[in-house]
Amino acid sequence: MLTHLHTLSGHQNPIYALSDGLDPNTFYSAGNDKGVVEWSLERMAFVKVLVPVQSSVYALHRFENLLFIAQRSGVITVFDTVENVIRATLSFHKRAVFDLKTIAHKQELISTGEDGNVAVWSLKDYSLLYNFNVINDTLRVIAVSNDETEVALGCKDGVIRIYNSSDFAFQRQFTGHKMPVTSLQYAPMGTFLVSGGRDAQLKFWNLPGYELQNQVGAHMFSIYGIAFHPSAPYFATCSQDKSIKLWSSEDLKLYKILSLEKRTEGHFHSINKLMWSKDGRYLISTGDDRQVMIWRFQS
Repeated sequence: MLTHLHTLSGHQNPIYALSDGLDPNTFYSAGNDKGVVEWSLERMAFVKVLVPVQSSVYALHRFENLLFIAQRSGVITVFDTVENVIRATLSFHKRAVFDLKTIAHKQELISTGEDGNVAVWSLKDYSLLYNFNVINDTLRVIAVSNDETEVALGCKDGVIRIYNSSDFAFQRQFTGHKMPVTSLQYAPMGTFLVSGGRDAQLKFWNLPGYELQNQVGAHMFSIYGIAFHPSAPYFATCSQDKSIKLWSSEDLKLYKILSLEKRTEGHFHSINKLMWSKDGRYLISTGDDRQVMIWRFQS
């Protein structure tokens, strides 16, 4: 179902972030290096350093032709991938920014990170529209519901907090994990939210009420990524335990483990991020070993 196709090297330090490109054959990676790198899936090769940055990059997020680059310094760089220019520099967070998401119908960008604050930015003129404090500690991840009506925040205290996207009014909270929430994703079918934590657990929350539906001891250490296949009923997870796992999104059956310990190809250090190509043909993973690995998917 997943077989190793290619390993891309070139980064000199750990990699924390991936993003797809406007071109379906292009994707981006970034981390402790001083630049965002563009890669070609068509040629399985390095293309160029897209844009230099001043500090480590913890998140990348693309919306249309704009690539948002979240940095350890708290700065968010807005880069136009068509014109190849920096459109704006967003400054509000005083500490590292860990995640970025857009609410397309409102033309808004949401950011959060180590300062425990959420900032809401206009995609029209890049102004700061609104900000609020959630906790006095790290907010690691953001997930936006499929209909864009709700925003879920995964917090260091193990709590998942839900806000209404129309006015960011608080709606509910529930204890998701015994340790920090490190990954969060709404299922494409719109029936549940899945969370992963430093406690190595995956938890599945029914929608719309967010009742705990199921939980799985999925990994040995922190779960850093959850990615649903764009068309097939599967999702992948990655972990600090250096493994990637492929699951059924219908019955949560475990189909595949990719790990050096299981004598497959794999990463030799923490896997920090993974994503699917737009056409679902490839899974892309990266982490502390400075490698970007491409896996071919066949159902």
